[in-house]
Amino acid sequence: MGEFLDAALGFPTVLFSFSMVVVLAYWLLALLGALDVGMLDSDAGDGDGLGPSAVLGAVGLGGVPATVSLSLLIALAWFFSLVGNVVIDSLAGSLSTPVIIVLGILALIIAVTIAWGLTSGVVMGLRRFVPGTRDARTSGELVGRTCTVRTLRVDREFGQAEVVSGDGSTLLIQVRTIDDEPLASGDTALIFDHDAKAGFFRVSRFDPALDPGES
Repeated sequence: MGEFLDAALGFPTVLFSFSMVVVLAYWLLALLGALDVGMLDSDAGDGDGLGPSAVLGAVGLGGVPATVSLSLLIALAWFFSLVGNVVIDSLAGSLSTPVIIVLGILALIIAVTIAWGLTSGVVMGLRRFVPGTRDARTSGELVGRTCTVRTLRVDREFGQAEVVSGDGSTLLIQVRTIDDEPLASGDTALIFDHDAKAGFFRVSRFDPALDPGES
């Protein structure tokens, strides 16, 4: 355990170790419904081209939620830098300090390059695996349908819900309310508007008993 911590806190792995902790904490909270999977995509419609999703798209990692591609990139870079650190440590006894530093920088470059290549491949595969999902989320075709809240809450600033599209597939969409009364996980809501620029749907509370599909 001590050797693992030494490697995780050594250069270059330490550059990714803190980020890795943040990634693990984020996904734990996301699984509990406390955080939005699309939280880094909310700035995509601002038009400044400087948000995380815009930057990731510029380097070939767009097309999926920014949290997914960024988390995978960090995890892979951390892993490969850790491997490189272990190899360097095994040679440290026969190398001078300047050489170890150079090898550390080289390991960092190699780790980031491999992580980017693998992440790019995975992202490309995910885009092919869910064709049409992006268009369905931005076309407004879901307006008028009901959805089920999947996060702990939905309010003016935050929320996700699950909706069945016209082809029968289930989509997880970004939703927001217009009043001060939040919706809770499991609540049924009516999608009544689509904000294409911001990338979310506006919803209001809905009584399932009024759903024509239930009659």
